[in-house]
Amino acid sequence: MTVQRVLAVDDEEYNLEIIEEILDGEEFELKMVDSGPACLSVVGEFKPDVILLDVSMPDMNGYDVCRQLKANPETSEIVVMFVSARGTVEERMEGYAVGAEDYIVKPFSHDELKAKLLHLKSFMEERENLQQQVDDATSTAFNAMANSSEMGEIVNFVERIGEIWDIDELGKELIHCLQRFALQSNVELRIGSECRHYAPSGTCSPIVVELFDMLKSRGRLHEFSQRLLVNYETVSLLILNMPEDEPEKHGRIRDHVCFLVSVTEQQLGAINTRLALEQRQQQLSAAVMSIEERFRSLMALMDNTRSENEQVFRALQEELEARIPMMGLDDDQEAFIYKKVDDTIQKSVARADAVEQVRAAFEHIEQELAKLLK
Repeated sequence: MTVQRVLAVDDEEYNLEIIEEILDGEEFELKMVDSGPACLSVVGEFKPDVILLDVSMPDMNGYDVCRQLKANPETSEIVVMFVSARGTVEERMEGYAVGAEDYIVKPFSHDELKAKLLHLKSFMEERENLQQQVDDATSTAFNAMANSSEMGEIVNFVERIGEIWDIDELGKELIHCLQRFALQSNVELRIGSECRHYAPSGTCSPIVVELFDMLKSRGRLHEFSQRLLVNYETVSLLILNMPEDEPEKHGRIRDHVCFLVSVTEQQLGAINTRLALEQRQQQLSAAVMSIEERFRSLMALMDNTRSENEQVFRALQEELEARIPMMGLDDDQEAFIYKKVDDTIQKSVARADAVEQVRAAFEHIEQELAKLLK
């Protein structure tokens, strides 16, 4: 998939002209509207891949528009990139909260907007590829099992696991499905370096665990006697009682088992992707909160520094005003001293230690952002 349709929404004609200039000559079909209601009225017909949505608009702001888009099943998958003259932490968090996928701050360069659109293109391709894999696997299953008496059970399994987002629940559901085929089975699910095992009794015996480890490199299918081992990248399945005396049933069950393992692996991949996204979201939230706290601390530091300086300078001025008249100086000398003191005060407002603390705070913020980018 490529990003072909872009809908730009901004109440300022000048901003729309800039976007049109940037995307001119690129592989984009651009449509521009000047309000939130206009966006909602054309989105169904235009079917954009990406919406560049201004935040600050009269009548209906970008956040409200995004909420309605994400609440509508027909438009919820459209990628939304907020465009705003302000990019504070609070505004970005509000953007994420209403469902936007990206955020760009005005004024932006030609290259910045193009880079963000290319990044969104990769994001959408990955999302579409995953959905296409599931769709292809489901379509293949329905065609292969069209005349099979086991089709109903397998279709039910596919529907059930589509709603499962827990790894242990997924492994147990596969065991239960195979039990409905009267098959004694053991399952191994691999998540990174971790292996989880499932059996009708709840856990696999040590010898079965060893068999999984020994046979996972034997290829996709390994048959011996009534045993059948099916190996996929993240799922292995050991059947102990294949119908050895019924060749036709044996072949059909073997095909069914391979398909069940395949769709289980697809769902396991989806679960792992979801867990990774949730972890990234938690990391992002923690980083944003940390940055926000650092900014608050920085502001408090600057306020305290200003207050301390004011107290020191006020005390100095009061002391000079009390002492200078008793020194026997003429008017010019007094004016000279007052001017020198005032100049010194102005030059020393930015105390060196406060500057160093401010610099350290910014360095910490940069480190947090670097971690977030990685």
